[in-house]
Amino acid sequence: MAECNEIRAEQGGCPTGSAVIITTGGNLPAKHVIHTVGPIWRGGNAGEPNLLASCYRESLSLALEHGIKTIAFPSISTGVYGYPIGKAAPIALNAVKEFLEGHDGIEEVRFVLFDDVTYAGYVRALS
Repeated sequence: MAECNEIRAEQGGCPTGSAVIITTGGNLPAKHVIHTVGPIWRGGNAGEPNLLASCYRESLSLALEHGIKTIAFPSISTGVYGYPIGKAAPIALNAVKEFLEGHDGIEEVRFVLFDDVTYAGYVRALS
């Protein structure tokens, strides 16, 4: 996070829906962290679906640029940003699927879902 804060101080913030910052993983088991800014849920009529899908596409694109072959995503924007899981999960899954169908290089994508409600939302979206 310290690396991200330094980068933000130098170049400013990251616009919603973009992923322009990549840092080391710090004390995490991951080698890198890709920082993206998900949309705050405002009812669905403020471009949130497109911005959310863009977070996943931009993160995957940045991973490819840096030769990263595996990536793990949380459920972006479904925590404090209030995006309903039932709406976010299909967007996330479709964005990743469409990106992978059009690009080679990413070998594995995982969704790391931290609670039963989020997990159930992704299971519903897959079925």
